[in-house]
Amino acid sequence: MIPVPASTKIWLAGGVTDMRKGFVGLSVIAEKALRQDPYSGHLIVFRGRRGDLIKVIWWDGQGACLFSKRLERGRFVWPSMGNGKLTMSTAQLAMLLEGIDWRTPQRTWQPLTVG
Repeated sequence: MIPVPASTKIWLAGGVTDMRKGFVGLSVIAEKALRQDPYSGHLIVFRGRRGDLIKVIWWDGQGACLFSKRLERGRFVWPSMGNGKLTMSTAQLAMLLEGIDWRTPQRTWQPLTVG
């Protein structure tokens, strides 16, 4: 898992992204389209056209980091928000990376009584 400090924001880039891009190309998208500073330490998540590949970029204070993950089966759950941006929590990012629908998580157990 990606080490995410508590004060870090996680941004989801809407739409699809050319997954041939590396840190520099994705940083340009973050600056121009999303109006985010790629050197702020915040994580910015991008999704490819087919939906089975994501890339995450961030600056850890010492250098540029690029994480990519491709699912063998299935697709990453992505909101239909056009070309905007959306913020998410670290728990939602963990679910996204596992291929779980992070928008509507289902609790498997709920207590019936207190105490």
